[in-house]
Amino acid sequence: MSKIDPFAPAILGNLNLRNRIIKAATFEGMTPGGVPGQRLLDFHKEIAEGGIGLTTLSYCTTEADGRIMESMMWLHDGIRDELSALIAELKTTGVKVSGQVTHCGHFSQNKDLKRDQPPKGPSKMFVGIGLTAGRPIAPAMTHEDIAHLIETYRNAAAFMKDVGFDAMEIHFGHGYGLSQFISPKTNKRTDEYGGNHEKRMRVPLECLAAARAAVGDDFPILGKISMTDAVKGGITYEQGIEVAKSLDQAGIDGIVPSGGTSSYNSMYLFRGQSIAKGMAAMASSAASKFIYKIMGPLMWKNYPYEPTFFLEASKRIKETVGCPVIYVGGVSTRADLDRVFEAGFDFVQIGRPLLIDPEFVKNAQHDPVYDSGCTHCNFCVPLIQHPDGIRCVLKDKKEVAHVA
Repeated sequence: MSKIDPFAPAILGNLNLRNRIIKAATFEGMTPGGVPGQRLLDFHKEIAEGGIGLTTLSYCTTEADGRIMESMMWLHDGIRDELSALIAELKTTGVKVSGQVTHCGHFSQNKDLKRDQPPKGPSKMFVGIGLTAGRPIAPAMTHEDIAHLIETYRNAAAFMKDVGFDAMEIHFGHGYGLSQFISPKTNKRTDEYGGNHEKRMRVPLECLAAARAAVGDDFPILGKISMTDAVKGGITYEQGIEVAKSLDQAGIDGIVPSGGTSSYNSMYLFRGQSIAKGMAAMASSAASKFIYKIMGPLMWKNYPYEPTFFLEASKRIKETVGCPVIYVGGVSTRADLDRVFEAGFDFVQIGRPLLIDPEFVKNAQHDPVYDSGCTHCNFCVPLIQHPDGIRCVLKDKKEVAHVA
């Protein structure tokens, strides 16, 4: 048995949880027009009833132009009633509710822009995803843009607390907006917002400070980071430790150490079968299917799945910071769960296995050899663009052939 019981009640910041197991933030693809509704509620409620301690809604962006695509949810009064009702209903199950707050920066194909200007990042650069929206070159943010970005985090945090969230998770990794400031690959600025580690962390830390000022000390703020970008010129593991230390010193309530980037090397954070196969199956034209099949190996690198694949790297974060560390990466069996807590981690986040078994927590608690059945086929990932959102295709026998 683990030294720390993952199934016993625990406290995260000042938040009481019924256990130490958290649903990881993964974009559900269930907010058509950016509005949360019944499908999103049903999705999270099934997992909540399965025993999870804290469930995380994603993608909760700070403003309309922070969306990667139009179907993502942004935090504003227009969805207040729907979001408040959804959160209140989830809480009837005993679960606590968090939301992952992020901003895409320049990583955007969103055509429904509200500020009458293209998406921007720390520095002017080519952005491949922008080609789909006719915007291959993203401009650099001005000081005014940066001040606006920070203010959106303040407003988003205040809104989240007001509508009933119990906690928030700020995304500092995976190539999104704040990660673009942290990473030397995307931040080439020569002013006070670029250069050495302290300058590259200035915007992320000011966003954290703005959010904290809006919600107070009793509302937990977690931070997900990329321990490494896993790409040339990006954040290295040594630099990732410094990122964690800076957030810890700034008063973050918990760190989620992940890795990779959605923009340059997404398979580093998924592991397992390439998402190219799923993208090809989702493609609407024969030409698109052909491109994904041929170009897939170049677009998505091969990283074989290994249980708890971020464990050793995450231990270095745990040894360095004083705040709780929430492990994520390759936990799909009871043995994986025990391994994480035997290593001394405070909490764990789980993503894909909850799709195939929403009752992961209950089943793992009562079965010492429990296996969720997740094969890490990653067919669920491309389904963020499906009209019905993400799901595990292995639960539908008609679709198993696609991932065989």
